[in-house]
Amino acid sequence: MNDLRHLTESEIRSLSENGCSSEDWSLIRVKNNFRPDYIRNTRFSGKIEIGILEKEFRLPGGLTKHSCINNAVIHNCRIGDNVVIESIQNYIANYIIGDDCFIQNVDVILVDGKTTFGNGTEVNVLNESGGREVHINDKLSAHFAYVYSLYRHRPNLIKRMKAIVDFYSEKYASDMGYIGRSCMIMNVGYIKNVKIGDFCKITGAMKLKNGSINSNETAPVYIGRNVIAQDFIISSGSRVDGGCIISRCFVGQACHLDHGYSASDSLFFSNCQGENGEACALFAGPYTVTHHKSTLLIAGMFSFMNAGSGSNQSNHMYKLGPIHQGIVERGAKTTSNSYVLWPAKVGPFSLILGRHYQHSDTSNLPFSYLVENDNATHLAPAINLKSVGTIRDAKKWPERDKRKDPNKLDFINFNLLSPYTIQKVFAGVRILKNLQATAGETSEIYTYQSCIIKNASLKKGLELYEIVIHKFLGNSIIKRLENTVFTSNDEIRERLKPDTSVGSGEWVDISGLIAPKSEIDNLLCKIESGEISKLREINDVFKQLHDQYYVLEWTWAWKKIQEFYQLTPETITARDIIEIVEKWKTSVVKLDEMIYDDAKKEFSLSFKTGFGADGNIQDQAMDFEYVRGAFDNNPFVMATLKHIEDKKALGNELIGRIKNVM
Repeated sequence: MNDLRHLTESEIRSLSENGCSSEDWSLIRVKNNFRPDYIRNTRFSGKIEIGILEKEFRLPGGLTKHSCINNAVIHNCRIGDNVVIESIQNYIANYIIGDDCFIQNVDVILVDGKTTFGNGTEVNVLNESGGREVHINDKLSAHFAYVYSLYRHRPNLIKRMKAIVDFYSEKYASDMGYIGRSCMIMNVGYIKNVKIGDFCKITGAMKLKNGSINSNETAPVYIGRNVIAQDFIISSGSRVDGGCIISRCFVGQACHLDHGYSASDSLFFSNCQGENGEACALFAGPYTVTHHKSTLLIAGMFSFMNAGSGSNQSNHMYKLGPIHQGIVERGAKTTSNSYVLWPAKVGPFSLILGRHYQHSDTSNLPFSYLVENDNATHLAPAINLKSVGTIRDAKKWPERDKRKDPNKLDFINFNLLSPYTIQKVFAGVRILKNLQATAGETSEIYTYQSCIIKNASLKKGLELYEIVIHKFLGNSIIKRLENTVFTSNDEIRERLKPDTSVGSGEWVDISGLIAPKSEIDNLLCKIESGEISKLREINDVFKQLHDQYYVLEWTWAWKKIQEFYQLTPETITARDIIEIVEKWKTSVVKLDEMIYDDAKKEFSLSFKTGFGADGNIQDQAMDFEYVRGAFDNNPFVMATLKHIEDKKALGNELIGRIKNVM
């Protein structure tokens, strides 16, 4: 506030008559239009700035309340316009309070000395004993944290990343706290060394210590009843409510923690949900969801994951302590009462059923079931590809992105099929064929990574993997050739040329961002050399890779198309394209029909058990239909049938467009 002046003698007299006092009235400065009428029973000390008090607040239920400062002790604060500050049981000290704030019935709000507001807090993620610690900050992305926690084999990189976080933390350190404009803080206990962004609402929280709440007008943050948070950062659009207890945690954008959830040394990135259960040393990548009271997620890395009730993991084997970790790649699920003894690694879009003790690595067998049978892990490769649940999940994630903040921290690729997953499918085919070659095609069972694979499961896996390869490569070539009329094979060949050579090698999923490994390595080398030295610069590179995904994807897909279909860029013809598209159509329809059949199971007679109370079988069927709907009218079923027709039409359109070239 620049237009400030000292109090007049008349204003000092009015404040004194209203029960106010100050150690030194000359340390108080006010705006020109200041009126003391609405300040009562308040004791001031230190340097104080006060804005005007003219606005009325309309509260729920229709009550109105004029802006005021009543029944408070305020030390060394800068207070904006039109605030309500009243019923402060102890005091508010060392805070900048924005315009239009409503602060009522609070014990204490203070900053004590210089603080970084949670920035730089060490979170011992994945390993409770340390060694993979991530130093959190306001701009932490899932991708930065992924590299920071897992790339310990590059110590110079980690040292540089730590220095970048330290620089940021020190840059924003202060001995003055901040409460942004239009915040509401009511019925709160203890707030110490906490930075609070605009439009934040805090009601009934018990204790908030050493943290940042990065709320803003576009994506406000809500902190609710009985919450205890210490050494934390909470990002825009998130909600922490219902008695949650968090310690040394980062909560990303649009997350929701509720119903007594407790977490320590954990990272939650965009759109995570945690209710009832607990987390320890958890790396929860985007869309990690756990809702059940008996579920513990510990020392594991997940993303796009749904944890069943009673899911549990162990991070030690009672020898050298809790030093083991696990990685469950994107899209996995655990069923009720599942258990995994770390260390272990589970491939993308897999389903974990039962209890598993064998420390297997199925990362190159995506879309699989891991099933417990006689204390052994049985593996069914690729079987999850025909599950209606897998497709439903892939569709729902982008629809459930609740981030409203235009400044996204995480750059999330929602694709079910990508160079990352399809390269694993190719690896899975090699693994299964090698097992056949080694043990023979007639062997009843095969073993891989301490897992048992039945002969029928292996053959089915190879069939499904081939289908999904045709689907992805066909998708890519149809997309590449869309909206263009061709008159010659040369024109087709020219269009098929990639726009860049980048992307032809291995791809990685760094907690939601799918990108060529070469480009991630380039970024890390620039960090190591000091060429990139700011968080903003690192996040800009992640954004560029995300924005360029489809250009880079084509480079990878075109190379695989040549290898898989044994074609060359110089000789490929319209006839070759048509053959690829025909195989694509067959694969897409076959896979959709499998998904359709899987969906139909949920409408079978056995699934109607418990419906039609006190009635006969007809009542049961009618009750089921009124509650769940008819199979043929189910939105997902209808979408699947439409998808079959749309894909057939898409393939036929391309064939019709290029067949004249033949």
